[in-house]
Amino acid sequence: MGEEEGASTSSIKTNPKLTLLPLIALIFYEVSGGPFGIEDSVRAGGGPLLSLLGFMVFPLFWSIPEALITAELATSFPENGGYVIWISSAFGPFWGFQEGFWKWFSGVMDNALYPVLFLDYLKHSFPIFNNMIARIPALLGIAVSLTYLNYRGLHIVGFSAVSLAVFSLLPFLVMGVISIPRIKPKQWLVVDFNKVDWRGYFNSMFWNLNYWDKASTLAGEVENPSKTFPKALLGAVVLVVCSYLIPLLAGTGTLNSPSSEWTDGYFSEVGMLIGGLWLKWWIQAAAAMSNLGLFEAEMSGDAFQLLGMSDMGMLPAIFSSRSKYGTPTFSILCSATGVIFLSWMRFQEILEFLNFLYSIGMLLEFAAFIKLRIKKPDLHRPYRVPLETFGVTMLCLPPALLLVLVMCLASATTFIVSVIVIIIGILMYPVLVHAKDRKWTQFDDIEQLVVPLDNLDTPRPKQEVSDEASVSLLPDLTSPGINQEVTETSPDATQK
Repeated sequence: MGEEEGASTSSIKTNPKLTLLPLIALIFYEVSGGPFGIEDSVRAGGGPLLSLLGFMVFPLFWSIPEALITAELATSFPENGGYVIWISSAFGPFWGFQEGFWKWFSGVMDNALYPVLFLDYLKHSFPIFNNMIARIPALLGIAVSLTYLNYRGLHIVGFSAVSLAVFSLLPFLVMGVISIPRIKPKQWLVVDFNKVDWRGYFNSMFWNLNYWDKASTLAGEVENPSKTFPKALLGAVVLVVCSYLIPLLAGTGTLNSPSSEWTDGYFSEVGMLIGGLWLKWWIQAAAAMSNLGLFEAEMSGDAFQLLGMSDMGMLPAIFSSRSKYGTPTFSILCSATGVIFLSWMRFQEILEFLNFLYSIGMLLEFAAFIKLRIKKPDLHRPYRVPLETFGVTMLCLPPALLLVLVMCLASATTFIVSVIVIIIGILMYPVLVHAKDRKWTQFDDIEQLVVPLDNLDTPRPKQEVSDEASVSLLPDLTSPGINQEVTETSPDATQK
């Protein structure tokens, strides 16, 4: 790709790659970050029973299938951009761009939750954060300071995530041990179906167990991704499920609190009732650190996704420009701006919007996973889900039905806003193609936006790429006139 690519590649090589433990921690924070925010599942479930069952059953039908699919596709396409590359390879660049836009917007909305959740915990000890005059400056300060840390380097974010995960989970492990003598197992079976809020329940379950695919946008920054990704995903699944069940079993089994009290931030009160004031303050400090890790992991995923889309020629080249720390500066600023604008919304509003957009993107990912199995059976897959085409189709069916259910439960407002976002994405694509054709701004010279799906495998000059996935997706179209020939040639003629 010329001098720019060489400079970019050089800068990547000088920056440390993510290894197993930092990647596990980043995936953990992409998906969970600990039990902060799961309290609402007890309220929405009308008691402990549905909440506990949900965190035991949902991972089997949702988390594990999504993690397996991510492991196969992320190791087959070990480049920044993740699911954008998967969708582009299966359905063409138009749908790849739509996937990227939906997932990026959903990710930014998700990231807007963490400063809100952080202040929800603090307001139990500092009621001033209930007032907007104190809340708004606090939200801005949190977003700006955490954005700067992300700018300083992905390896710093990765190792910080390991330390933060240990610190955030330790008080809940202590709480679990302290609660053992006081636990009454019959309290786990309590449920009042008249108080069940099914929309809130499914949204809470879904949000607390999704985003397993997000780490794929960092695949180009991972050391030996073919071996590291599957191990990291397995470790993260175990860590996430345990981080939810242990505090829920301890809190609901020990206390006889009505389900209505289980709202965001309630675990700090649970800690005080079980262990005393010291445990309450420890949980609040852990919540602060956890939300820092959640913000950093999500920001990294969103920013490197934009970088990957820029490398593919889907976004202007400025999105792939890196700082001296190897981080995509403009992409980070773009994601941070979205977070600041969305932070004023209520927790449940943000939750429902991001779940709806995320569901649409995941349905497209499942379809791409199955199509790539059929269309590219010989694609180099360092990790392969040990099922044939029919088997992986059945694997995708339960989570796909869950996605449809979550979308059907959405409010009319969520549906309208999501449709508007989808329309914006559809309109942005031809605008970017036009801007690229007219050279209004600089794009990388891959021409990914205008290559038709049927011609992704057009014979081309041999080029140095890291794997077969790169050959099929990133054609060399720098020769004069070749792009016009490709776009106007029929698939049959191309084969000749």
